[in-house]
Amino acid sequence: MTVSKKSIKSDLNRLDNMADDDIDYTEIPEFDTKFLRSVEMQISPGKKPVALRLDTDVLDWMKAQGKGYQSRINAILRAYYEAHKNDTLTPEGKWRRERDSNPR
Repeated sequence: MTVSKKSIKSDLNRLDNMADDDIDYTEIPEFDTKFLRSVEMQISPGKKPVALRLDTDVLDWMKAQGKGYQSRINAILRAYYEAHKNDTLTPEGKWRRERDSNPR
């Protein structure tokens, strides 16, 4: 099903003009202290702008995926980092993969 921009704009205008008393809250769960205790905060370590040289075909492919390609590149690098952050370099210059104490 495709939705037109005109239809979306119409719906947004209708919602903007709706009074709070007209909103149906029956299907929205309670926002209570039990819920707040279950939430885990994840603070981003921050982002830093860098100049990065990528192969042209790789960059073109990432950009072809649409908006957010830089975030996707970051997600790919983060996944690799998470998988290898405990690896160590041996005195012989070889990488040794540390076994995860919690196998999946």
